[in-house]
Amino acid sequence: MNEKRIVLASGNQGKLRELQSMLAPTGFEVVAQSEFNVSDADETGLTFIENAIIKARHAAKVTGLPALADDSGLAVDALGGAPGIYSARYASDLFLIEEWQQMSRELRDHANNEKLLALLGRKASEPSQRSAAFHCVLVYLRHANDPVPIVCHGKWQGTIQQAAAGQGGFGYDPLFYVPEHQCSSAELSAETKNALSHRGQAIKMLLAELQKQA
Repeated sequence: MNEKRIVLASGNQGKLRELQSMLAPTGFEVVAQSEFNVSDADETGLTFIENAIIKARHAAKVTGLPALADDSGLAVDALGGAPGIYSARYASDLFLIEEWQQMSRELRDHANNEKLLALLGRKASEPSQRSAAFHCVLVYLRHANDPVPIVCHGKWQGTIQQAAAGQGGFGYDPLFYVPEHQCSSAELSAETKNALSHRGQAIKMLLAELQKQA
């Protein structure tokens, strides 16, 4: 595969940094869709896979480049798999549309975390009842009409803490407890998180598939 430049179909700077870091050693250059003035696609799918394909196809069509889309989120067992595909906008129903749109990503993350803790606190108080998993689906399209997209699914199992801890990561990382390290995802080093995470797992699968096509 000669094309080493890939457009990332996301405006999430946290995801961009992680993907750039993980793919840099391979020679692939990940460029944000914002550099091409690509608007966000309407995520009308009902699953991580559907939404990732929608986003990748949109970015590839606008830029003419191979596109990589990540659709990921947290699934909490006691909440029936919520927030799931709505992870990034879980608390949006608590605000006016304009108010939510004007909020920084950090404030949105805080609101999402607070809603999750409030809802989970009513259903599960013991750690054994607070099982959850991060899911990441990565979709790679060689072009907008690629009939055989590469689809990789990574899963990271853990539990939800009673309170946030740590300054690293983004999203639900401060709440996601990693049993083998006895700390939250936000307290892990970037290197450790990348090695363990749902996104790290999905990227390893993606690289293996890209190398087959090289």
